[in-house]
Amino acid sequence: MSNATVKRVGILFSGGPAPAANSVIGACASAFRRSGTDVLGILHGYRALQDYDKKTRPLVAEEDYHVISDRDLRGLRNSRGVFVGTGRANPGKAIRSPKDLDDPDRTAKLRQVYEALCDLDVDALVSIGGDDTLRTANVLYEFQNRLPAGARRVRVVHVPKTIDNDYRGIDFTFGFFTAVDVMSQELLNLRADAMATGGYFIVETMGRKAGWLAYGVAIAGEAHLVIGVEDVVDELAVEEEIRDPDTGKTRKEPRLSMDRLADRVVDLILAREKRGKKYGTVVLAEGLAELLPERYLHDVTRDDHGHVSLGRIDIGKLVAKVAAERYEQRTGKPKKLTGVQLGYESRCSAPHAFDVMLGSQLGLGAYRALTERALDGHMVSVAGQLDLRYVPFADLIEPTTLKTEVRFIDRGSDFHRLARELGTRLNRG
Repeated sequence: MSNATVKRVGILFSGGPAPAANSVIGACASAFRRSGTDVLGILHGYRALQDYDKKTRPLVAEEDYHVISDRDLRGLRNSRGVFVGTGRANPGKAIRSPKDLDDPDRTAKLRQVYEALCDLDVDALVSIGGDDTLRTANVLYEFQNRLPAGARRVRVVHVPKTIDNDYRGIDFTFGFFTAVDVMSQELLNLRADAMATGGYFIVETMGRKAGWLAYGVAIAGEAHLVIGVEDVVDELAVEEEIRDPDTGKTRKEPRLSMDRLADRVVDLILAREKRGKKYGTVVLAEGLAELLPERYLHDVTRDDHGHVSLGRIDIGKLVAKVAAERYEQRTGKPKKLTGVQLGYESRCSAPHAFDVMLGSQLGLGAYRALTERALDGHMVSVAGQLDLRYVPFADLIEPTTLKTEVRFIDRGSDFHRLARELGTRLNRG
């Protein structure tokens, strides 16, 4: 397909906001506008697309989509927030295996998305979002692969987004460095407070699945201890039987031992007290909450993607409470431990210059993927000195479950060791 056939493109952002979102949108839209292509900003993710009905729920300009103009693009790349808005609608929620793509009931929402895009006369869709949004992009792509021969195609390319930086297929995601910068500055403030008051702050950072953000914040913010989901091994792990809500079967999974985590924090406090230091900061990845024993999670709500609402658990405060009790049991003295959540304040902060460059390259890469390479079903990536790469969805999606795989920090890697070497030594592995 040549550039001339890409007459109209849609840009959609889904999931949580991230700094430099507008760098991606702005660079992508600008490139298409210069080539003479109309650009539609699909507003608030898949919300309107999945509810589309030509007769009862047609799409409305400025309510469901916005035609992006040159005026919109002035200074957009460095602006806060998400220009086209975002949402968490998940039209691929019912698709759990490839066979579901042949089921008209399970693909009903995908068909509505497809028909909405066709009604908008869109030739291609640029999807920007996290791993769940990648999954949605893939099932939309696969749904179209099953359309009758000669049916219209809306090509799909995806730009990876998450401040958690846990994406396969790319080294660093846009917004990660900004989020680390913002939260590490907050952590340094808390560190100064702890020094002044002789207390401890147990700081929970975003990072649902992996510890990249927690480790980055701990390194830049000079934390004394960091625990990510990758660290739930050995004495921090305890096996628990978990019931799968879909199959009803039970399986054993490692869960986080709250008692042993509290003891790890107390060990830190005692080790620092021996050195005459009565203050400190501890960083925890929010994803640790999903590894809590079931008794902590059974009443917690879940979103459309099946994720636990981590903000309702507040693992920083929970660990601070349990660790304070454990400290008093072990020493006979009280100790002030305060739990703090960090994360939301970083999602729409002014983007770091590196994230502006990275986001801009990814946005331009989406344009080049569609116009120069005529790609479909690919994710835009970069490597080295922002050299563009294009990764097929098939290389990122597990073929039997159609799920994405999380990129964890490798235990024992140089990055993992960096945070541990800079923290307080507890003579542990």
